[in-house]
Order: sequence, then structure tokens, then C-alpha cells
Amino acid sequence: MADSIPQSRSRDLDKLLLRPGNLVGPTFEAGAQLRDDIKECVRVLVIGAGGLGCELLKDLAFSGFQNLEVIDMDRIEVTNLNRQFLFRLGDVGKPKAEVAAKRVMERVSGVDIKSHFCRIEDKPISFYNDFHIIVLGLDSIEARSYINSVACSFLEYDSDGNPQEESIKPMVDGGTEGFKGHARIIMPGVTPCFECTIWLFPPQVKFPLCTLAETPRTAAHCIEYAHLIKWDEAHSGKTFDPDDPEHMQWVYSEAVKRAELFGIPGVTYSLTQGVVKNIIPAIASTNAIISAACALETLKVVSGCSKTLTNYLTYNGVEGLHTKVTEFVRDKDCLVCGPGVLIELEASVTLKKFIDLLEDHPKLLLTRVSVTFRGKNLYMQAPPVLEEMTRSNLDLPLFELMGKTPRDIVHVTGAAGKGDKKQSCSRKLRVVFKGIIGVTDMDMAGGA
Repeated sequence: MADSIPQSRSRDLDKLLLRPGNLVGPTFEAGAQLRDDIKECVRVLVIGAGGLGCELLKDLAFSGFQNLEVIDMDRIEVTNLNRQFLFRLGDVGKPKAEVAAKRVMERVSGVDIKSHFCRIEDKPISFYNDFHIIVLGLDSIEARSYINSVACSFLEYDSDGNPQEESIKPMVDGGTEGFKGHARIIMPGVTPCFECTIWLFPPQVKFPLCTLAETPRTAAHCIEYAHLIKWDEAHSGKTFDPDDPEHMQWVYSEAVKRAELFGIPGVTYSLTQGVVKNIIPAIASTNAIISAACALETLKVVSGCSKTLTNYLTYNGVEGLHTKVTEFVRDKDCLVCGPGVLIELEASVTLKKFIDLLEDHPKLLLTRVSVTFRGKNLYMQAPPVLEEMTRSNLDLPLFELMGKTPRDIVHVTGAAGKGDKKQSCSRKLRVVFKGIIGVTDMDMAGGA
């Protein structure tokens, strides 16, 4: 049957989509219709247009995806040109997302890529819900954590505590560090989310200030001295902007002077950028390998043409070539991707009354509660300055503090347990306001 279907220009792609196989997913239906649906209907968001992001856009375009969007807040720098192959010398200073989108559309006919030159936090949450899948090419733990929380916020559970398939927002996450990299599949509620495996990311290296000020031993010490100590001394409280070339040049010049004073070699402008911005040198070949893995997994998730990765691939090219796939286990109590504890309230309940209710709730038994909603502090027990700033919220209805949304997720921290067995903890709560239009029977059903 596959022989009777006209082949597209992507001959190898047709071998995956136009014929059945032993490893296909349960919903896979081979045929030209699937190929055409991927081209015309599937919307993919690529976050990041750097070294990995450039590769992802190219690979996804060549994999049959024609409706792509890319978001990135950075502008092109000269130091990007050795590995971010979509950029040219004349592009320096231009937004990465715009140039990357333009170059791919010039090379791959039929593909439409919309660019967004902004921070990921600048987009409303609803923006991310418009895509069938999100592909990450980020170099920041904070950015990954934010997008992970956004994708998991769309996740809904049924009365039995099982994730509703239609609410799952798939993500494919790639990352590289020199000759090392990873690719992973995140299906919120099914596979581990980013927060479930946050322990995989080591803490950033920090230098003692006494070492920087008195006994520097490396080029990085000299750079951090200029960045953390000398800048404040010379600019009397002016905020350092790592994206301002003049600021970076000043730090570099001061670091060179410091290095010459102590006879330390190796201070360069590119190293200064790397230390100040915590940039790990990128290798073009690593980006290409990880991007290929991410693009293939994206195609498998969307089409069901083969079983997906289960669920974390690591690549190491430092000595030879080593790849490994590890199946990590989802944390059922994860505050981000878990269902949370259902709390039903009247719209008139104040924040103080809500906090008091948590102390007597049989599944929580929380004391000294602090409350946050969508990253905003509604009430904080400590430090004293935050407690004073948020104290006025205690007498306000929680419904109003949550923007009058009929149901949403609230995060609380405090001490849980009885008597002397209390311990610090965090909890995710599904708050539902009774009698509000928009609240369905499913919202009121069951608890985690």
C-alpha cells in the first residue's frame, strides 16, 4: 500500500510515516494523511535560538514540521558565530530568534517560522497552550523550571488521580555542556518532570569572597573579583548588566589588571563572558547530536511512528563516544506535576481563614504557613520584612488575591505533622471556589 502513495521530497521521513512497523505506537496510522497533518496542523514551539536552538529549527524543518515558532531574548554576538551556524558577521546585534527564523525559511521551502524576541515570562500562559509540543534548547535551569511549571499547569487529573490525556503538554528538552549533552522526554503526569529530577543539575560553583579579594589563583578568580567587588566600588550601587558590552568590557579590563598584578595568565574577553554569565563552552558537534535526538523524539511523540525514549538520554564525547538511556521514575508527590490536594472554599474565605483551615486539614496538618500563587507571595512567615509586606493580605478574600479565578493551583510551605514530629515541607493545593461559574463537577471530585 505504501508503494502506491506518492513520496514527498523527504524520502527517509516517508519510510517512518507511510508504512507500519513493530515498534509503532497504539494510535499510529501510516499514510500520507499523517504526513500532511504534521505539515499543516502540528504547531511546535522552540524555546531558545542559540547553538542548540539553531540546530533544532533546522532539524525540525527538515523533519516535516512546517508550523514552527521560536522565542529567544538574546541578540547575536561575535562569539556566537563559531557554532551558531545560522548567523553571519552582518547579523551581530540583531535578535537571534528573528535571524534564525529567516535563515531556515530561506533554506527550507514551505516552512513558516514565527519569531518572538522577548523573555519567556513576557508571554501569557495561554500562549504556550496553543502548541502541540514544546522543544527546549535552553542553557538555564531557571528558564527550564519556568517552562516546566507552565506546561504542568495545563495538566488536569480525573477523580481517580490519573492525568487526563488531552491536558498533557509534551516537552522535549535538550541541553549541552562542552562534549556532554542530554535529551529527554517530559510527559507531565506520566514521566518525570523537570522538578522531579532537579537533583540531576549540580549547584553552580561559587568562590569565597576572601579568596577573590586576597589570594586569587585562577583567571576566573580575577574576573569574579572585578565583577563582584571592583564593580560596586567603582560604580557606587549601579547595577551591572551582563548583556551590556560596555559593562562587560569594563570587567574584562579590570580582570586583566588584577591578573597582571598576581602573575595569573589566561584572562580573555570570551572567558570573562563565560564566567560572568555562567556560560559553559559549547561544541557544535555536540549541539548537532543532541538536536538530532530531540528532533527524532519530537517526531515520535507527534506521530507515534515509534516508541519514544524512556526517558533520559545522556551523551558523552569527552573520551570516545558514549550514550546511555536511563528511565527515571516520576515523583508522585511532586509539587509541580502532581495532582495536589483538593481544597474547596467559599469565595468569601479570607487568606487568614484559609491558612487556619490548613492546620486542621487531615492530609496537611500545616503550621506556620506561607502561601504563594503563580510565583507571587500572598503571605510569608519569614523573613520579618516579607511578613510585614504581605500581612495586609490576610484580611482579603483569597478569591480576589487569586485574580477571581474559579480554580487554580496554590503552593504552600510550612511545618507538617503532629506534636514533636513536625518537619518542614512544601505542598501543592488545588483550590476550588464553590458556587462560581466555571467550576465543573470534575473540579469538585476527589482529592489527591
